[in-house]
Amino acid sequence: MDPATIAAFAGAGVLLNLTPGSDVMFASASGLSGGPRAGIAAAAGISLGGLAHTVLAAFGLAALIAASPVAYDAIRWLGAAYLLFLAVKTWCATPDNGHGTGENSLYTAFRRGFLTNMLNPKVAIFILALLPQFTTPAAGPIWHQILILGAIFAATGFVITSSYGATAGFLRTILSRASGTLNRITALVFGALAVRLVWE
Repeated sequence: MDPATIAAFAGAGVLLNLTPGSDVMFASASGLSGGPRAGIAAAAGISLGGLAHTVLAAFGLAALIAASPVAYDAIRWLGAAYLLFLAVKTWCATPDNGHGTGENSLYTAFRRGFLTNMLNPKVAIFILALLPQFTTPAAGPIWHQILILGAIFAATGFVITSSYGATAGFLRTILSRASGTLNRITALVFGALAVRLVWE
């Protein structure tokens, strides 16, 4: 692949990831509720979900989702339901006063980040629309180029999203006495993401 094309794509990816969106909101909310490491773990799960969507796009499955309103809506509603479940669970959670950063919490944040990304069909459509624009038949198999570009996008996205998540986590550490309030803020963010997924 042309290095100039890769550089242009990486630059576009950085700009897109710097713009706060659903991924940033989710990682930040995870950092608020679980600390810096939880925010980073959520970002890692989100990035892995993005890679999974890239694989789907490379092999045409994302195109099938885009072409099937029923499949698209089913995944979208399932994702919204999962986010609402997280909102209720977080709202009702017992404040942990800053101790919820153990191994289990990190795995939970990672898993939630992955699932929320995978259950958002808009991510699949976005990847399907963006990545092929930076491919060319002269550079080899298109699916191979899409995988490379997807890996670059996931890597830059992880660095930026984890920075947001970690920053929110450090804020939580400073405000650890208000962890009950932070849980409710996190729950509201999850709920807002569910509404956004359904109505956008």
